[in-house]
Amino acid sequence: MTNFRLTYSTMFNPPEELHTGFDKAVEKLKQNMGREYGMFIGGKDVKSDKTYNDHSPVNTDWILAKMQRGHTEHAQQALDAAHKAFPAWSRTSWQKRVELLRKAASLIEERIFELGAAMALEVGKNRMESLGDVQETADLIYYSCDQMEKNNGYIVEMGRDPLVGYESRNVSILRPYGVWLVISPFNFPFALTGGPMGAALVAGNTVVVKPATDTAWVARLLIDCFRDAGFPDGVVNFVTGAGSVVGQALIDSPEVAGVTFTGSFDVGMKMFQDFGKRNYVRPLILELGGKNPVIVSEKADLERAAIGIVRSAFGLQGQKCSAASRVLVVDSVYDELVPRLKDLGSKLVIGDPTERATYTGPVINLAAYKDFQNYCEEINQDGGIFLTGGKIKTGGIYDKGFFCEPTFVTDLPLSHRLWQHEMFLPIATIGKVKDLDEAMYIANNVNYGLTAGFYGSPEETEWFFDKIEAGVTYANRPQGATTGAWPGFQPFGGWKGSGSSGKNSGGHYYVPLYMREQVRVLVK
Repeated sequence: MTNFRLTYSTMFNPPEELHTGFDKAVEKLKQNMGREYGMFIGGKDVKSDKTYNDHSPVNTDWILAKMQRGHTEHAQQALDAAHKAFPAWSRTSWQKRVELLRKAASLIEERIFELGAAMALEVGKNRMESLGDVQETADLIYYSCDQMEKNNGYIVEMGRDPLVGYESRNVSILRPYGVWLVISPFNFPFALTGGPMGAALVAGNTVVVKPATDTAWVARLLIDCFRDAGFPDGVVNFVTGAGSVVGQALIDSPEVAGVTFTGSFDVGMKMFQDFGKRNYVRPLILELGGKNPVIVSEKADLERAAIGIVRSAFGLQGQKCSAASRVLVVDSVYDELVPRLKDLGSKLVIGDPTERATYTGPVINLAAYKDFQNYCEEINQDGGIFLTGGKIKTGGIYDKGFFCEPTFVTDLPLSHRLWQHEMFLPIATIGKVKDLDEAMYIANNVNYGLTAGFYGSPEETEWFFDKIEAGVTYANRPQGATTGAWPGFQPFGGWKGSGSSGKNSGGHYYVPLYMREQVRVLVK
């Protein structure tokens, strides 16, 4: 694999070694399921008086791990450990911090098959998406290290005052905030945990991680990579339990200096408003989802468009904040594109995500499974037509998990609420528009602005890039109409209701979000 680099763009034709390594890891992992894992606080495993069984959405009979049901006191222990470790860690040279983080990233790469197999079993991602999540995490950490190195620790000599009889030296230095809280989602439990961790840690903050309850096992396996890299006790801390208990205790604590949260718009907005009531403003990096459009021009390569739309709409069962959920097609090519989408969407293999042929695995849990059924019923009642899907899968292995058909919907009125509402499921609506101006108006007329895709001529793409209101924009991309961002290539982040910082992860401006500027003036 020396000439192959795994990204979300290259994963569609991987070398055979990736499949061989993944298959061996799945077999080994299935023989060791059900172990108990502790929280990780102050360099030690910590257990609670209660645990919960982490079941697989592939087969709910499978208990993947026993995880701790933490309490508020565990949240406080983690904060105390991080607070205690901060002075020494913040004064550790940035070169040493970079060294440790690169070691953690290297361990992630060494364990990619084990971690990818766990990802597939716990999240329901197909094998290549799972391996991609793991590799992306390593690359996000490497990129943060590279940025710290490239910017010489973010220490900059400023101009010297034109004073007569004095020498005035001015230096700008970016310094860490303190204890940084990372609250990560279920859909990218590695990249959206490890990526923010890497940026926060290389900047000199200590961290407390609270993962999604549904994917706490694989997040703990990530923490083990940091532990084994040799981080000092208390620099990295990990707690599990209910968001309403452990998560809320962490968010409410005055010891938290900054937060990175990836999740729903409603939760993120409440957090933003609550933080505004504190005794002073604290940094809050939010990524809050999307309702991502794809616009198809009459000059589009329709074969390329169809492939890109299907991949973005149904990768990870539509449970990506970057998923293509609204397809806007100029009427002159609508009747030609729609049959292509139907053909490709109907051919997707639904099943166990660890199997090589599977593209679509299960949705994450029973709540999402029921939401899918409720949305499909609403679509049916309100005049929508199912081009593909619209049903849950039943019979055989499907009765053990949460499997939903990839669903394209046509004829749903553009005024319907589901054109605005993020469903976070394998459901995408297709609409006919008279021209590109109408498509652009509809595309931008939502609260979100995360990703967007376009298929058309080179001249039209310049118009698209200029007019679209989104943080990550793609044109004529068969690998994914709205998905596939990779650190160092396509930094990931959103506008409007999709993000709070305006700076994209895996890009030039992300690491400084975890630091504050201090100007040092010395007059001799």
